[in-house]
Amino acid sequence: MSRCFLRTLTLSHFRSHRLCRLECDGRPVVLYGPNGAGKTNVLEAVSLLSPGRGLRRATADDLARRPEALGWKVAAVLDDNGRAQEIETRTGAGPGQSRAVRIDTKPAPQAALGRVVRILWLAPHMDRLWSEGAEGRRRFLDRMTLSFEPAHAEAMLVYEKAMRERNRLLKDQVSDAHWYRALETRMAEAGAQIAASRRRAVAALLAAQDGASGAFPAAQISIAGPEGEDGDGAESAGALREAFARSRPRDMAAGGRTLVGPHRIDLAAEYTAKGVRARDCSTGEQKALLISLVLANARALKGRLGAAPILLLDEVAAHLDADRCSALHAEITALGSQAWMTGTGAEPFTALGGGAQYFRVTETGGASAVHPATGPG
Repeated sequence: MSRCFLRTLTLSHFRSHRLCRLECDGRPVVLYGPNGAGKTNVLEAVSLLSPGRGLRRATADDLARRPEALGWKVAAVLDDNGRAQEIETRTGAGPGQSRAVRIDTKPAPQAALGRVVRILWLAPHMDRLWSEGAEGRRRFLDRMTLSFEPAHAEAMLVYEKAMRERNRLLKDQVSDAHWYRALETRMAEAGAQIAASRRRAVAALLAAQDGASGAFPAAQISIAGPEGEDGDGAESAGALREAFARSRPRDMAAGGRTLVGPHRIDLAAEYTAKGVRARDCSTGEQKALLISLVLANARALKGRLGAAPILLLDEVAAHLDADRCSALHAEITALGSQAWMTGTGAEPFTALGGGAQYFRVTETGGASAVHPATGPG
């Protein structure tokens, strides 16, 4: 069976960790310790081995350990089916430093990380995904889409850059259509690619959930446009270009905001077996639906790539009863994924037994430390 996991992880001056090095063997990793000890910081570091701003969407400046502000580094050795790859991301000292990436000691763009390792995550702030605004759900959908198609990140960057320039024209009350055409063509082409990638990701997730039942029931998901918005159904490049052109007067009146396009969609979800919208489900059901989607994403990726992605599950036992905790651990074991999980104690991970590595995280004098530990006894 193919495997993809981190053999080593090293943090230098990252958040609360002055220096941290973990040696891993491919089993799931359990980090436990009191709140504020620095467990989530380790998961956040792993998340930065993928494109984007990581699990907390923090700026590069926010990640530097204070008060030193010496810059920070996250380095790992990835075992990709027996082949070692070195991955490093870092910033230099001082504010405003850009984040650099190196793969096998060579400089690389962030987008290249998505082709090296697939990383999925679930964090406590995502427990409110179904009840809060559409922005978080779009981000969730785009992370899943990116896991299937790394080029999705590049299309998003092209789209957002062109949209910023278009919005600047709108804000300046520029009315000459000539100034808009090239930007809107670029947005339309990238937007069509974004929409198609999202549709394929949703189809893959639905297929991977087929037959899901029990602890983590299936969620019927779909892509929806903002109610009443012009251009809701526009997904082809031609239709998007026309929608942008029609919307110019309204966008200008809105103060220079593009009010149509793929950046406005929402991810709708329903608890399939009950026919209830996710936002109307109980807290426990909402968490179970989220876990179901993350597991479906992992199963679909394993089917495509032959190896399960790395999973980051922060405080995953919150809102889960003992049966669901055991079911989650069984799913992780069946996937063969290196799942990184956190909790205040080791007890919620009893079902994993010796099938996991355990580390105790402590904090003394403002510095975190990670110690190899035994599992729940």
